[in-house]
Amino acid sequence: MNVARASLVALLICWAFAALADVAVPPLTGRVVDQTGTLSSDDIASLTQTLKDFEARKGSQIAVLIVPTTAPETIEQYSIRVAEAWKIGRKKIDDGAILLVAKDDHKLRIEVGYGLEGALTDVTARRIIDEIITPKFRSGDFAGGISEGVHRILGVVDGEPLPAPEPQQSFGGQDRFDILFNPLILFGVFVVGAVLRTLLGRLIGSVATGGVVGLVAWLAIGPLAFCLIAAFVAFVFAMFAGSMAASNGRGGNWSGGGYGGSFSGRSSSSDSGGFSGGGGSFGGGGASGSW
Repeated sequence: MNVARASLVALLICWAFAALADVAVPPLTGRVVDQTGTLSSDDIASLTQTLKDFEARKGSQIAVLIVPTTAPETIEQYSIRVAEAWKIGRKKIDDGAILLVAKDDHKLRIEVGYGLEGALTDVTARRIIDEIITPKFRSGDFAGGISEGVHRILGVVDGEPLPAPEPQQSFGGQDRFDILFNPLILFGVFVVGAVLRTLLGRLIGSVATGGVVGLVAWLAIGPLAFCLIAAFVAFVFAMFAGSMAASNGRGGNWSGGGYGGSFSGRSSSSDSGGFSGGGGSFGGGGASGSW
């Protein structure tokens, strides 16, 4: 009996601690993170594109997070945890802002990075909440309130003199590898390798193929480390592609379509994980509101 009673008490204590546990900060999977299903896929896509275009032009990062609740924390406590985890905004410029909505709590907050506190002041943030966002929320138009609120935030930030965004490289790290394993690129390497192997022999022709691919990668993409990887992959591919093609040829058919299928899964994930915070810092500036 005592064992059963002790087990029940322990279970109740565990439940109590679970109920008091802080809400976890969700991973930064995009510029708009909606954990409530409030926004439609079209709403998220449109808002994401707006924020992406603004960042490309201005440099500042703005993100939106919708959660059911922040309890047991206040929205201010939870918001600064999100800011510290996501690090929205550029490092040392700190030009990030987060619009956080706790839907079930009927609370929202605009968290402002250090670098935007001169333009997006606490008073300005409060006016955006009171005059633009909450009237829409009270009528049930969450998508409209968030969209108009974000556009107003962008308008304010747009007037702030900030360092211009750094020129974007043509290809990001993941994109470089997607290009490297693109079926069309590999087919081109196969053709070039076949020609060079015929003219120079298998070993020297494969080395020459790697050199050509590495040089082209350096001129078109860079950096050097990636070019060396591309050259090595091209060398290995050219070295063994002929024997693989011959083996497939003996089995019947070898075609670009069958070959390309083995790499089809890579391009579909090229956009995933493409957004991350730039290292911006926050100090608790901003404003909160309710509806």
